[in-house]
Amino acid sequence: MRKLLYRTLALSYGAYFNSTALFSEKEAGKRAFKTFTTPRKGRILPVHQEYLQEYLGKKILVNNTGLQTYEWPGTGETVLLMHGWESNAFRWRYLIEKLQEREFNIIAFDAPGHGYSEGNRLNVVTYADSARQLIDLYRPKHIIGHSMGGLATLHNQYQNPNTSIEKIVTLGAPAELSELMAHYQNLVRFNNKVLEALDKHVYEHFNYRVHDISTPKFAKSIAQKGLIIHDEWDTITPFNASERLHQNWKNSSLIKTTGLGHSLHQEEINLQIVDFLLS
Repeated sequence: MRKLLYRTLALSYGAYFNSTALFSEKEAGKRAFKTFTTPRKGRILPVHQEYLQEYLGKKILVNNTGLQTYEWPGTGETVLLMHGWESNAFRWRYLIEKLQEREFNIIAFDAPGHGYSEGNRLNVVTYADSARQLIDLYRPKHIIGHSMGGLATLHNQYQNPNTSIEKIVTLGAPAELSELMAHYQNLVRFNNKVLEALDKHVYEHFNYRVHDISTPKFAKSIAQKGLIIHDEWDTITPFNASERLHQNWKNSSLIKTTGLGHSLHQEEINLQIVDFLLS
């Protein structure tokens, strides 16, 4: 029943965008983008509070949006953690335990519209810009990004090459924004006029076309050592996204898991990440 309701709601959005495009394609593109970039979950739940409250850091103002940071102080190198879509910094709790054992200095933050951060929308470009400003502030040597956090990490490194960053880890990251848009179009069933208008909206407001956001393209100019981890049965982001990324990222290693899912919380994964950072 729940799936049927969700499917019906998705199709109603598509019908709404299509009918809006009959009168104004520009307005249809704007509304389709707004829906695509509005998270339905990811805020702090009661189960998250007890853990995160202990490690609250500063609230950093980025583009007039207050971003909540978290700090786990250590004497070692600084690691910045970037969560995925409809998530928050709580998702890193198991990895943080392993990083603390090796005295890493750990910084995490909630993306705009997620966790304790302000805002109600998020896209790859604004997430990458958030990363840029947090990197300038905390000067991490390593960045770890899950899913959309991995995509935003690579987008930022491509746009703002930072030689102080030594290693980058991506977990289950998508490769192409165009593929995410195709999935969105298929799910909601809006027509190509709406898709074209959405692409124009992205270009007008962010100076990017949808096809410009591509990790395999970004990777060609990234010199940092990379560790790419992805499950071959990932139902959220296809494994071949990381295969294509690895092919173009000369200084990267690819770990393929089987049956661990999209979240990749498992201890074996966390230990491999720590070993990579220490190598």
